[in-house]
Amino acid sequence: MKGILLDIEGTTTPIRFVYDVLFPFARAHAHEHLNHATEQALKLDHDRDVARGLEPLPPPWSSGALAYVHWLIDQDRKTTALKELQGRIWQDGYRRGELRGEVFLDVPPALERWQRAGIDIRIFSSGSILAQQLLFTTTPQGDLTHFLNGYFDTTTGPKAEASSYSVIAAAFALPASQILFVSDVVRELDAAAAAGLDVCLAVRPGNPPQPQNTYRRISSFAEI
Repeated sequence: MKGILLDIEGTTTPIRFVYDVLFPFARAHAHEHLNHATEQALKLDHDRDVARGLEPLPPPWSSGALAYVHWLIDQDRKTTALKELQGRIWQDGYRRGELRGEVFLDVPPALERWQRAGIDIRIFSSGSILAQQLLFTTTPQGDLTHFLNGYFDTTTGPKAEASSYSVIAAAFALPASQILFVSDVVRELDAAAAAGLDVCLAVRPGNPPQPQNTYRRISSFAEI
């Protein structure tokens, strides 16, 4: 193993931090950060959602961009426009000291150990690259970004598609088989495995149950 690719939510970071802290903060402050460019991008997503006949349907655009943003957050959608908006909202919150990143206690020592071993460590999350960097910069254990060599988000591709992991393996400049992907979501592991990556399932407190599978399971990064 020469590379490690890590998910964030439910893998490096408790799910409750995302759903109980980050998402409510974004919802409460979204109106302060909407601008013309963001609304245009959101309108394109809205039109696609309506055309696809999603259930539940998003609110009509006449209700305003903010209503659609709230719907996206409530549905936990992974659209790039939403993630870019959330990143800017959270950046403001981190800057004001209202937000602080959180990771499981086993994460910092593992990152240090892997780095000493010469392993290339990178992140793949549906949250924007900005949001990822803000989280790892502001943990109670200090700035962890010096352990991380790269970040990937929805602009790379969906986390449940094998092509995304092929792109990431190319960025590592390593054979896919030498990269370990750790996530709490089996469908993401399925996609990574299809691209040739080694995978293991993170089983953390608060994570939802996953389908039965043969993937190795870990409850701590100390096991890697």
